Amino acid sequence: MTPRPSLGLRARLLFAFALLCVVTAAAVAGGMYVQARRAILQRAQDAAVLTLTSRLQALYPLRSAAPDQEELGRIAGAVADGNSSGVVLYHGAYAQVAPAPGPPPGPLAAERGRPAGNMQVLDRGMIPAELRREVAGGELAWQRVMWQGGPFLIIGTPLLIAERDQATRVSGIEVYVARSLRPEEKSIDELAAYAWGTGGASLAFAVVLALLATRGVLRPVRELGRAARLLGEGELRARISVRGSDELADVARTFNNTAAELERHVQQLREMEADARRFVADVSHELRTPLAALAAVADILDEEAGRLPEQAGKAAGLVSQETLNLTRLVNDLIEISRFDSGVAALVLNELDVAELVRATLHTRGWSDTVHTDLPPGVTARLDPRRVDVILANLVGNALRHGEPPVSVVLSSGPNRITVEVRDHGPGVKEEVLPHVFDRFYKASAARARSEGSGLGLAIARENARLHQGDLTVTNAPDGGAVFTLCLPCRAHDPDEGPE
Repeated sequence: MTPRPSLGLRARLLFAFALLCVVTAAAVAGGMYVQARRAILQRAQDAAVLTLTSRLQALYPLRSAAPDQEELGRIAGAVADGNSSGVVLYHGAYAQVAPAPGPPPGPLAAERGRPAGNMQVLDRGMIPAELRREVAGGELAWQRVMWQGGPFLIIGTPLLIAERDQATRVSGIEVYVARSLRPEEKSIDELAAYAWGTGGASLAFAVVLALLATRGVLRPVRELGRAARLLGEGELRARISVRGSDELADVARTFNNTAAELERHVQQLREMEADARRFVADVSHELRTPLAALAAVADILDEEAGRLPEQAGKAAGLVSQETLNLTRLVNDLIEISRFDSGVAALVLNELDVAELVRATLHTRGWSDTVHTDLPPGVTARLDPRRVDVILANLVGNALRHGEPPVSVVLSSGPNRITVEVRDHGPGVKEEVLPHVFDRFYKASAARARSEGSGLGLAIARENARLHQGDLTVTNAPDGGAVFTLCLPCRAHDPDEGPE
């Protein structure tokens, strides 16, 4: 499953700081904007209502309970000023007045034509029906509306008649005043612009603060990543500096302690491995002398086995065979110890690879049982003894554990040669393939019982790698194991440096 791409730590911290700033600024500025807008409009509304009521009180007592057109015009002129226009309604009659061009406004007659001033006269058709119902019911009411592309406050109130010893009653005269809220709108817009400016400045400050914070946080994280990478590459002395006493400092201390413990354990393992290799090498060398004597005795027993009684002859043959196996194991251990200690070296010669393969098969008596495809003229600069060891191990392994026919195929390229050794047996189990070249991993885990030391294929691969080549194994699609030896045409000894 492909992991989803994600933002880096720096980007996530910047995003978190910016998001926090935007949310906080929006919440604070939005709350302040709403509260200030409500307060500004409420103050304008209260002032307009107070102005209207105070002007209407100056009209009392009314000259007549049934005013004519002139009286309606006088009332309309009394309630209008430089910022508002008015309409006075009485049953079907009405009078309207525009705001005066300059204070103080004088008495205006009813106008039905073009208004004075720069604001259109409030028309009775612009008064909301809901507002008219409330005013007609004897209530002082107001409503904010959009008119002429701007906000306006329309205030409506009835004129009441109060007579001695009688209940106050509605006169039927309705007074409406429209006051422009453009100054308040301008103040609100300025407040919104200020809020946006404050939010932008806060965002910029948050980004700068986030950059400083991420710089302080990411520095130890980068150091930790660098030290972990060096530790993974084998530099066990990698450490990071500890600054302060916060959580990152605790992580740094934990990493340093872990690295120190890992270095100590690896050093112990290396020492134990070196001791084990030294022990194997020493024991192997010490066994060579008594094995030489045993081999000499075994040779004599082989010569005399035919003249010995049956049981004694079998025992002599068993001793000879086991001595031979023990000698082979000791030689393999000595060879492995040379690879481990780094003293294995190549003795390079220019040779015909096809002839080397034929010699290997002929020396071991395999020429008649192994099919070969060896094109002539394939030459290479190799160590013949070590290549012979590789081929002997591969062919012997195929003959012992596979099934005939066993084949050896040689091919060459511009810079490399390839030798494939194949059998037609059951092949190698998939779970065994990764361990075929492990030391002491015998083929008996996947095939028939093996009498070898379990080091043959490991030594073969080490010899291939000493040539700067490789040895691999796969299963053929139609059955059988295929070992592929790949070697350079011009090998060189690593101790001598490149040619």
